[in-house]
Amino acid sequence: MIVITGATGALNGATVDHLLDRMPAREIAVAVRDVTRADRFAARGVQVRHADYAEPASLPGAFADAEQLLLVSSSDPTADHVALHRTAIDAAVSVGVGRVLYTSHQGAAADTPFGPGRGHAATEQLLAESGLPWTSLRNGFYAHTLQWALGRWRETGFIDVPADGPMSWTARGDAAAAAAVIIADQAAGTREFDGPTTLTAADAPTFADIAVIATGIAGRPVECRVLGDDAWIDAQVAGGQEEFVARFMLGMYQAAAGGFFAGTDPLLGELLGREPETVRDVLEAPAPTPAGH
Repeated sequence: MIVITGATGALNGATVDHLLDRMPAREIAVAVRDVTRADRFAARGVQVRHADYAEPASLPGAFADAEQLLLVSSSDPTADHVALHRTAIDAAVSVGVGRVLYTSHQGAAADTPFGPGRGHAATEQLLAESGLPWTSLRNGFYAHTLQWALGRWRETGFIDVPADGPMSWTARGDAAAAAAVIIADQAAGTREFDGPTTLTAADAPTFADIAVIATGIAGRPVECRVLGDDAWIDAQVAGGQEEFVARFMLGMYQAAAGGFFAGTDPLLGELLGREPETVRDVLEAPAPTPAGH
């Protein structure tokens, strides 16, 4: 049995959709907080189980018989993510899950300025200490957030950032499709993916590079301006952003400047059998509606 958590969200929901193209529905279960939101999977023959990281008693039954368990990282902004992940991993150990896969992030490290990256690194350490076979899917920074990061560049002609550095902006849909290939291949016994597994777009442009791409798309100059931390925070707040949100996102730019998102890996393209989506693809597409996992 393949058990997928967070399947009512965009990332793992898409992974389930891709898995259904590769294996029978009877071999898949989704473990979700609100089972009423999983009707579309139940209608296709997928088993629906209740699971909530914040309700430890719900997890052993939800994870039972799992040869592979895909754990989505918690998206609750008020929660202790690592504590919730520890609870889920402990439950996986208790029922003898065959392999845990975890939706991690490129640049996961204890010393990254980007807060979620520290949480992912701590979760990976928990997995390493669990005694279970594990795979962390280190997805590149999700490309749908790039539209927010670039601001109103089409109107202003400027991309304002506090610091600049390379980032391998990666389409969430590509990451979901790749996760399904990994799970299906492991289920078939054709190959295994152990430990950190990097899934990124082919390139890691800086914001200055993106300004050049944007210039070509807009047909007029677009300039990247590096404002510095304080000036950028002030500009974000003046534009209506809450300061704590701006300071949270500041860590992303600082991590980029530190090289935490610079690496690329051809594995994503190999798994997809095509080139992953690019920054140009993102800029040429309509701005997406924000969504969680």
